[in-house]
Amino acid sequence: MKRAIFPGSFDPITNGHYEIIKKGLKLFDEIIIAVGINNQKKYMFSIEKRLEFIESCFEKEKKIKICSYGGLTTDLCKDHGIKFILRGLRNSEDFNFENSLASMNKEMSNVETIFILSSSKTSHINSSLVRDIILNDGDYSKFIPYQIKF
Repeated sequence: MKRAIFPGSFDPITNGHYEIIKKGLKLFDEIIIAVGINNQKKYMFSIEKRLEFIESCFEKEKKIKICSYGGLTTDLCKDHGIKFILRGLRNSEDFNFENSLASMNKEMSNVETIFILSSSKTSHINSSLVRDIILNDGDYSKFIPYQIKF
């Protein structure tokens, strides 16, 4: 069984994340969406709320598992016996950062990172911009999965 972890803060999950996960389901038998907890980071939504958002998006998808974690993603991979990390790329800046991270992860734990490109419909979306729209009472509905309700 080919399994992958798709890690992120998902604060909140966006249509870009959703697209990468859906594309990843064509490659993997199971994807674990791993919601990171970083005590040094300020989140808009609680870990419980972020998990709830993701569950609402994928409640009927049997190939999706969801968990939260702290620490290194490579440790989470080891704990679950997973050899692949799934990551989305929106642009060249993402590639530069993610490529370095993938090399470090490979060296630390022999985990391969699989990159999936965002489509032009979602490549401009990021959680920071979505949070800003939400905080300023803008229409965020085009940028997050329809299942999410605030």
